[in-house]
Amino acid sequence: MAAPLVAVPAYHLEAGRVTKWRHGGIASPSGYIESLHRAGARGAVLMPEEIDAGDAGALLERFDGLLLLGGGDVEPARYGQERGDEVYGVLPRRDTFELALVEAVIARGLPVLAICRGHQVLNVALGGTLDQHVPDRGGDVLHGTPGGDPEPVLHDVDVQHGSRLAAALGTTRASVSSHHHQAVEKLGDGLEAVAWADDGIVEGIELVDGDAWVVGVQWHPEDTAATDPVQQRLFDTFAQECRRS
Repeated sequence: MAAPLVAVPAYHLEAGRVTKWRHGGIASPSGYIESLHRAGARGAVLMPEEIDAGDAGALLERFDGLLLLGGGDVEPARYGQERGDEVYGVLPRRDTFELALVEAVIARGLPVLAICRGHQVLNVALGGTLDQHVPDRGGDVLHGTPGGDPEPVLHDVDVQHGSRLAAALGTTRASVSSHHHQAVEKLGDGLEAVAWADDGIVEGIELVDGDAWVVGVQWHPEDTAATDPVQQRLFDTFAQECRRS
């Protein structure tokens, strides 16, 4: 069977971010693509563009699934809030592109694996909101600093028994790598929380309306998937679902 082809919307790198590149670029950190490759899937990196759900649907006709990556924050106006001082890295074109892709991919019933920012994009696309700065909550669990940790910050999560996420990981308790400062607040339509950190932060969501395999995780499974079979199984399951699609 041919390897499933996964759409991977990437993000713009400004000139100077890559040594010896005269211009900017469109990029995905390699961990995501390598994890897909180990799972037997292929990733196609897509440049963000201003599209609507109709255009996104036409684009997705070429693909078997959608992988949403980590990155900067979603513009708070997208979920009806004023922008807080801690919000960073907003890219309006990326927001528009990914939100349109989520609307289209759910309409088509294709599998989705949404990671960190992607998990938040999935929630916002379905009408949910975000906590703009979870350190303000206090709590004892370290969730890391976006883009600022030389080594992954590891903490445990509990996963709901019987959920798609638990079936994919093969466990209901896992050690995960985090570097984020925002989290799901109000759940979007049709979504259910299925994983939590010990401080109550929602770490996993999935779509319960319909039969499509649509799963979001707040952590970064690609950080440790090369050495942790539990995290690699998430990509393996996603690839299997993409084959079925």
